[in-house]
Amino acid sequence: MSVLEAPVTAVPLGPQTRWTNLGDLIDRTADLSRPALIDLSTPTPRQYSHAEVDGLANGVARFLTDRGLKRGDRVAILSLNRAEYLISFLGIMRAGFVAVPVNVKLPQETVDYVLADADAHFAFVDKGGRAFVEGKLPFAEFDDAGETGFAAVIKPTTFETVAMNDTDIGQMLYTSGSTGKPKGVPLSHRGQLWALFMRTQNGKTQPTERVMIAQPLFHMNGLFSAKSAFATTASIVLMPGFDVRPYVKAISDWKVTALGSVPTMFARIVKDADYVRTLDTTSLKRIMMGSAPVTLALFERVKELFPNAVIALGFGTTEAGPAIFGPHPDGRPTPPGSLGYPVPGSEVKLIEASDFPDGSQEGVLMMRNPSLMYGYHGLPAQTAKALRDGWYYSGDVLRRDKDGFYYFVGRADDMFVCSGENIYPVEVEKMLERHADVQQASVVPLPDEERGQMPVAFIVARPGAHPTYGELKTFSLANGPAYQHPRRVEFVDDLPWAGTNKVDRKALIARARELEASGGWSK
Repeated sequence: MSVLEAPVTAVPLGPQTRWTNLGDLIDRTADLSRPALIDLSTPTPRQYSHAEVDGLANGVARFLTDRGLKRGDRVAILSLNRAEYLISFLGIMRAGFVAVPVNVKLPQETVDYVLADADAHFAFVDKGGRAFVEGKLPFAEFDDAGETGFAAVIKPTTFETVAMNDTDIGQMLYTSGSTGKPKGVPLSHRGQLWALFMRTQNGKTQPTERVMIAQPLFHMNGLFSAKSAFATTASIVLMPGFDVRPYVKAISDWKVTALGSVPTMFARIVKDADYVRTLDTTSLKRIMMGSAPVTLALFERVKELFPNAVIALGFGTTEAGPAIFGPHPDGRPTPPGSLGYPVPGSEVKLIEASDFPDGSQEGVLMMRNPSLMYGYHGLPAQTAKALRDGWYYSGDVLRRDKDGFYYFVGRADDMFVCSGENIYPVEVEKMLERHADVQQASVVPLPDEERGQMPVAFIVARPGAHPTYGELKTFSLANGPAYQHPRRVEFVDDLPWAGTNKVDRKALIARARELEASGGWSK
């Protein structure tokens, strides 16, 4: 039995049983004249209604079907964020094919690997993405104004959406590949529909909502935010990428009410707080931060800058989906810094756990829910490591308090040992960011003959502040165990980003070794 044929247990989807296909998230009883997409990828913003998106997604489905593609064939998307990206994504799945968003920030060699591994039969690309596939794969280009370009071959039409079975795959996302080649993660229509129901059933996402997305759509974070908006007939303000001032100005200009983000994005926003305060951002009511740990210091600074917004911390993985934690069933408020309480149908447990006197427990998170992948594409050995008796081994270390709320501690594979003591970088970063002069901190290990490894820190200072290494050492020793204090520091203007808008820890580890060899650390 192959990965794509693995069995899955059917689960009730409540009101969303009207859908069997993830590409058909249209409520045809709603007002489809409402804006679905406000695309800021061009100098003049482009707007599409839900009816227009529906017709064009049908056009994509018809075009691919007429090309002779067979049910289950994979179709890649290589592009920066734009309206045609999401239209293609929906249309591919609507016709019974598998959508494969590809990270266009990867090198050609890695993209070649992904396209071959996925066995892509066709691709939708923008001008930049064209170079990855030209001469290798049939494609339609979003920016091509000629007779073979997207606008010429994709026309609004009607199309009978293909009904999907419980085990049918709708999309295949690829992991970042930070520790090797990217791994394909096939995700079923039904599993994703369950996750959508769990994320939207609380009624917080309304048709009047304007959700801004600047996270790359090849990543689960931004892609799921888009699906949630389509499922509730809300509006999406779509940006091609993230840059602080255009991003915050768009909140003001388009009266954005909600947004999903990666914490590193807000770490840069709060750094430019004076500019933010020149704009009217009072429309913003909900901020969801996920895909990376959030320090309490950053949480508090974001709340100070956007006082009208409720901030929620999200948690999820590509392999197990985004519907893991939510509100407490008894209505207890979620404590600051907590990911929340397990949602119904989401089973979680901590293994390799330690118990503490206050009733809390810390260990590696295992998850089991209807949106869990069946296995990595074509990688049985990797699948066997990740899936254990139907549970997904996340590799994330979490703490559960006595009330059942969960908190992120760090990645098990980020943990390193200094003089026999386990150090989780996130815990040291949280401590450093409590210092009044520290805007953002990232901690990585550096090899050391005496200690095995020692923590070193890269620090972004708050505007106008000039902390010294001595001050941070004193603060660290006063606010945490001695073995955790950074033995070296470099002050930087910004932390490097990986393609998913997360901090590029691999680049920082390499930088730390360079600084140690040259004696270039800050004083």
